[in-house]
Amino acid sequence: MTSSGTNQPARGGPGSGSTAWEMLLPAASAPARGRGRALQAALRDAVRSGRLAPGTRLPSSRDLAADLAVSRGLVTEAYEQLTAEGYLRSDRGAGTWVGGAARAAHPRARDGAPRPPGATVDFVPGTPDLSLFPRAGWASAYREVLAGLPHRALGYPDPRGLPRLRTALADLLTRRRGVVADPERLVVCSGVAQGVTLLGFVLHARGEHTVGVEDPGSPEHDALFASAGVRSLPLPLDAEGLALEPLRASGVRSLVTTPAHQFPSGIAYSARRRTELLDWARSVDGLVVEDDYDGDFRYDRSPVGALQGLDPEHVAYTGSVSKSLAPGLRLGWLVVPARLTEEVVERKRTMDLGNPALEQETLAHFVERGDYDRQLRRCRTAYRERRDTLVAALRDGFPGSEVTGIAAGLHVIVRLPARYGPQERLLARADAAGVAVRPLTAYGTRTPDDGSVPLVVGYAHLTPARIQEGVRLLVAAARER
Repeated sequence: MTSSGTNQPARGGPGSGSTAWEMLLPAASAPARGRGRALQAALRDAVRSGRLAPGTRLPSSRDLAADLAVSRGLVTEAYEQLTAEGYLRSDRGAGTWVGGAARAAHPRARDGAPRPPGATVDFVPGTPDLSLFPRAGWASAYREVLAGLPHRALGYPDPRGLPRLRTALADLLTRRRGVVADPERLVVCSGVAQGVTLLGFVLHARGEHTVGVEDPGSPEHDALFASAGVRSLPLPLDAEGLALEPLRASGVRSLVTTPAHQFPSGIAYSARRRTELLDWARSVDGLVVEDDYDGDFRYDRSPVGALQGLDPEHVAYTGSVSKSLAPGLRLGWLVVPARLTEEVVERKRTMDLGNPALEQETLAHFVERGDYDRQLRRCRTAYRERRDTLVAALRDGFPGSEVTGIAAGLHVIVRLPARYGPQERLLARADAAGVAVRPLTAYGTRTPDDGSVPLVVGYAHLTPARIQEGVRLLVAAARER
């Protein structure tokens, strides 16, 4: 639409050869039943986008109706509706004008999802192979659930999660991870991230403002607790797990651990350290938050059972399907001690009123009919092959290097000899060669005194061929002089 800028009526219709009102023609030719709504939407969009500038006087309802070959009542109704909404203003006897309340909108939404670094080969840890997502099986389960779901099931769900899913997950966690999983104390949540955040809010409400975290450890824990007003205190590890003396001296009563496969060091807590950690929790009546982010993926033996199974009143257990299915599903679980259950559930209710019912029903169906167990076996086979490929390639390409940590999870720690350093130069050359890789120091630990270069290398999302290519590029970059 055009305007002279002098606040004169914008005139001219399709019959006169002018294009002033062509933006409304599709609405005017819409089916009769929806024509009025279409006209209102077209006018509203013209004001929002700035095509109808504030202060522009609109044609009379009679003139516009004639230009568009629609009834005058349709135009009058559109003017009245948009005047009520604030897009237009009307002065009795003086016509209808574009109001000044609306501002031009930005038509495109930006995607703020995390993106790979754009490297030729990305060894950054934490991402599963999303191509392994069982699309056919999930779609089948979804269709079956949707076909049989009663209407009432589409209402607001129990904030703890649907009873069917909580029961299925409790059976799964008891069987696979040795968790003491009472469905009444299991809360379905949006991944481990929400589970940890819920606990942060509950701890803060109970007067605890500091929580211990592993050093090195996941940087996500710091941000999640900070969002709940709780400060994270880094606590060092030793060869068996979280070091006990610094923990006792810290004064904290709650801490987060990854005992089955510590992230990122790759160690598993020893049996002795697990016992000592529980003794500490009992002595201070504290809470251990067990983040079992990849506990199902052990390749050299059966996974060690969850710490929570030894003392469910002092350990809160959390996990998700992010590594086994896909992080985009945003489905996880939190098993909490009885003394915290009501507070966690109430916080969950006020946070989001519960997770989507259809996705919960689908996951329950997926678990019940054995599809989830099959998916875990499929992923474990693929990831074990990729880990073996990576370890062999690193040892061949970097003589004298050491791969540490247990055979588990989705990443390894490789310590390169000092001759491949210093670390800053190696990382810069890797980046220039198109290889994205993170040093262990990115997760909180200090640079080794011996000059060696410890790297955290993720592999689950890469095919064996891409893993070999990435190691070749990294070797070539490290040997440049």
